[in-house]
Amino acid sequence: MSVSASEQFASDNYSGVCPQAWNAMAEANRMDEPAYGEDRWTQRAADGLRALFDTDCDVYFVFNGTAANSLALAAIGQSFHSVICHELAHIETDECGGPEYASNGAKLLLGQGPNGKLTPESIEHLVTKRTDIHYPKPKAVSLTQATEVGTLYTPEELKAIRDVADRHRLSIHMDGARFVNAVAALDVHPAEITWKAGVDVLCFSGTKNGLAMGEAVVFFNHDLAEDFEWRCKQAGQLASKMRFISAPWCGLLEQDVWLENARHANACAARLEAGLRDLPNVTIRYPRQANGVFVDLPETVQSALRDRGWRFYNFIGGCARLMCSWSTTEAQVDRFLADVRALLLE
Repeated sequence: MSVSASEQFASDNYSGVCPQAWNAMAEANRMDEPAYGEDRWTQRAADGLRALFDTDCDVYFVFNGTAANSLALAAIGQSFHSVICHELAHIETDECGGPEYASNGAKLLLGQGPNGKLTPESIEHLVTKRTDIHYPKPKAVSLTQATEVGTLYTPEELKAIRDVADRHRLSIHMDGARFVNAVAALDVHPAEITWKAGVDVLCFSGTKNGLAMGEAVVFFNHDLAEDFEWRCKQAGQLASKMRFISAPWCGLLEQDVWLENARHANACAARLEAGLRDLPNVTIRYPRQANGVFVDLPETVQSALRDRGWRFYNFIGGCARLMCSWSTTEAQVDRFLADVRALLLE
């Protein structure tokens, strides 16, 4: 029996708007408000993020993650600089040269490390392999939390990277497309894996956590935020009706809805992993630490699952990437697992 198109594990981008975010946007629609971020909702959301991180920080809202990452990295360096990132990082594999475009040509230097994570040794190698004027000068390290393969940087790992960055005067940017899932999985205060671990700027995603659109660029290093609002304007990222981006953030932040959404998505992924782990001819490719399961399934099974209506992507090395979101249900997970088991036994 086929399933509906809404029952999918393709991406947490497929999910709708969570009720609390929707209600906050409806509330913001009740009356006129000043434009371009001068409204009370934007101030409230920015203050909510400062409270969340327990520190004073500069907060800007943009439409999407590519803009957030690209503009944040452009704020760190100039066109003759370079950014060190993992070879599987989203800014390298999935942003169509956005960081290079926004910075007017800064180069990405690709490092390595197991399970999608940069190591201090890899960063050290890229910084020191050349120091001549013909080589783009390293200026920043970009870390993805959670990584593209669903793994997590611990506070200790982040601090070790900060030590290398300090030796070479590098800023640290964090691509937090699934930052909420990392916080939930590590069970830490958000400050412990950002500014307390030496992160200078975080691109904090709301889209994957229950918003229709809207990412927060959070500068813990105030110096890097200089003139950032002009950078946003020039790049077409200054929303005139900003409250419809910022108000849903208020819905996420109040009563820790963001955290409950993340915990739910992670729990669904854990249920999915547990159901797949002991099946024949099935191999979990990467450690399941957040809301994604990366699994090797026989091609015939993958094809048959899609024939039954299931949607999911093939990812690095051909494995199936199964993503859970705030709206994934246990029943949905169990139906998928039942179909996998049935197909493996045919």
